[in-house]
Amino acid sequence: MRLHLQIEMNSALYVRDPESSELGRNIISHGIELIDEIGFEEFTFKKLSQRIGTTEASIYRYFENKHRLLTYITTWFWTWIEYQLIFHTNNVKDPKTKIDTVINLLILQEKDPIALEHINRIALHNIVVAEGNKSYLTKHVAADNKAMLFKPYKDLCHRIAEIFLEYRPGYQYPHSLASTMIETAHHQLYFRDHLPRLTDFGGGKDTAQLAKYLAHVVYSALDAVKKK
Repeated sequence: MRLHLQIEMNSALYVRDPESSELGRNIISHGIELIDEIGFEEFTFKKLSQRIGTTEASIYRYFENKHRLLTYITTWFWTWIEYQLIFHTNNVKDPKTKIDTVINLLILQEKDPIALEHINRIALHNIVVAEGNKSYLTKHVAADNKAMLFKPYKDLCHRIAEIFLEYRPGYQYPHSLASTMIETAHHQLYFRDHLPRLTDFGGGKDTAQLAKYLAHVVYSALDAVKKK
C-alpha cells in the first residue's frame, strides 16, 4: 500500500503556497531537478523560468529568493524522512531495530511507503547532501530560526534522540549524537562522490559499508556508557 503525503509547510517559507497551483508544484519539481543538475550557486530563477516556460516574476510570486526555495525543499525533505521513520517504527519495540532503520533512511536504503507525485526523491536527497547546510549557514540564521524554519530538522533530531534514550536511558548527548549522525551520513556520501580521499568508501554507489560505519559511530557512543 502506498501512502499519499500532504505536508503542511511553514508559511514563512513562501509568498504563496506552491502546493496551491500547478505552477507552484512545477516550481518545486523542476527546481529540485535543476538545482541537482547545476548546483545551487549556478541556479537562478531566470534559468528555472526558462525550463518551466514561465516568467521570473511568476516564480517570485511564490518565493522571495532562491535561498527560501532551497530552505523549503530541504525542510520538506526532513519532514518526509520523519514521516517515514514514524511509519517504519510504529509497531517496533526494539530500539536497536529503530536505530538501524534511522540509518537506512538517511542513506535511502529503506523502502519508501510514501507516493511522491511531483518530487524526484533521488534528486532531492542529492540536494540535501550537497547543498542542505546552505539553508542555515547564513548571517540571517537567527531570524530564520526565530521564524521556526528549521523546526522539521529539529523535530527529526529529537525523535532520533528519543530512540537513542530508549536504547541507552540516561545517555547525556542524545541530540548531539542525532545531529552528528545525520550530518556524518551526508558528509560521507558527499566525500565518497567528490572527495574520496576524505572517506573509506571509494567511488562506488554501494552504501552498505557506510551504513556499517554509521552504526559503528552510534553504537560506540551509546555502548560506551555501560562500560564505565
